Amino acid sequence: MAYRETEKMRNRKAQARKRILDCAFRCVTEGGFRSAQITHVARAAGVATGTIYRHFESKEALFAEIFRSATQREVDKVAEALAGPGNAVERLEAALRQFAERALRGPTMAWSLIAEPVDPSVEAERLLYRKAYAQHFERAISEGIEEGSLPAQNARQSSTCLVGAIAESLVGPLSPSQAEDDGAPDRDTQQALVESIVCFCIQGLTGTRRTP
Repeated sequence: MAYRETEKMRNRKAQARKRILDCAFRCVTEGGFRSAQITHVARAAGVATGTIYRHFESKEALFAEIFRSATQREVDKVAEALAGPGNAVERLEAALRQFAERALRGPTMAWSLIAEPVDPSVEAERLLYRKAYAQHFERAISEGIEEGSLPAQNARQSSTCLVGAIAESLVGPLSPSQAEDDGAPDRDTQQALVESIVCFCIQGLTGTRRTP
């Protein structure tokens, strides 16, 4: 007679998988992917190392799922800002500020998502993450062109440039090595950085000089 998994067993497996994901996510939040060793995750989750590999075929597969989960949260926040009130320029400004402020509030995770060296499978997720941002920005730029709040331009190209600009602007400030050398930036310094990034991006989109 073929083995049939019971509902209780399925629930137990689902709970164990969620516990592993939660602990792995916490490890990445605290120290990046480099510190999220399988042994550390297993210890935090209260399971054997082999149990993790029963739920995930490899460490890379676990990390890719963590990356997808974390990035979806960030993309959703930007999408939420872009769906807010105001014209396209105002909504783009709110979304860019949301991106930068959230990154600076959680620098370790933000560094892991934006720039930390990772395995190819996780890097592939990073490319999808950037593409998702660009698609949201492209729609907002197209709406801005249509309503007249933005000048005519290639919305797809502009959205790609936008994602690249904001991500690269944050690489230095989020870098663990810079944090070790300079310490965590204070609130005023962070806010000045956010305003500078937003100013640069909006100025590039509108062609109008702005002062941060």
